[in-house]
Amino acid sequence: MNRAKQLLDKFSGSELAVGGHVFFTDASISEEMACWGYDFIWIDAEHGPFDKEKILQSIVAANNAGAAAIVRVTVNDPAFIKPVLEMGPDGVISPMVCTREEAQRFADACLYPPKGARGFGPRRANRYGAIPSGSYLENASKSFLRIAQIEHVKAVENLEEIFQVDGIDAYVVGPNDLSGSIGRLGDTQHPEVVALFDEIAQKCKAAGKIFGTSIGPNDRQYIRDWIARGIHFISCGDDISFIANGTRDTIAFIKGCR
Repeated sequence: MNRAKQLLDKFSGSELAVGGHVFFTDASISEEMACWGYDFIWIDAEHGPFDKEKILQSIVAANNAGAAAIVRVTVNDPAFIKPVLEMGPDGVISPMVCTREEAQRFADACLYPPKGARGFGPRRANRYGAIPSGSYLENASKSFLRIAQIEHVKAVENLEEIFQVDGIDAYVVGPNDLSGSIGRLGDTQHPEVVALFDEIAQKCKAAGKIFGTSIGPNDRQYIRDWIARGIHFISCGDDISFIANGTRDTIAFIKGCR
């Protein structure tokens, strides 16, 4: 089952694709969140303490529970991206893509020659050899999504040039780091920050690009604001927040009963 194609089909339609983040490395958490109906699970190897084995386990768990598995890598570096791709994820996200050159570096790391410079050594990506090499290579670029994260004011300024790089399927806004890049870290509803969000949305729509965002679950109006910008996908909610919110609410309710 090609979940990357399923996501692209959803992006092209009117239905919003919804994902959720995992930071804890226990693969059962990825499995559980997928069981509740997320379209994709965002496996956060940038901020979570994932090693390669844990990334693989989380990919398998998310897929087995019916969700696409998208890995945000630690850094835009072929040495890190390559082994993740061999695990057969449905997508990979590069953080902090700020220039056309950085976007090209990301695309090159993901695509085989002659379109890119990815080294050949698939493991789970070709079902451990069950897919013949010819068939695998013919469809490899379509088997996973390449998503560039826009999370710095420099990236917003260079967005039209970044769009010129072939091989990137979508763009995801990182609100917190974007706000930090103009000296307003965490103040994601400040007018200057909101103006950057709107600018990204306008540029993506004008260029016909797929875009989305990655946010927390707590502010419902903030979620509505992003949906109103015309996003194709949203990654909203995470294992840490869900545990924190549930714990806080339960304790507060019990103490309120006395």
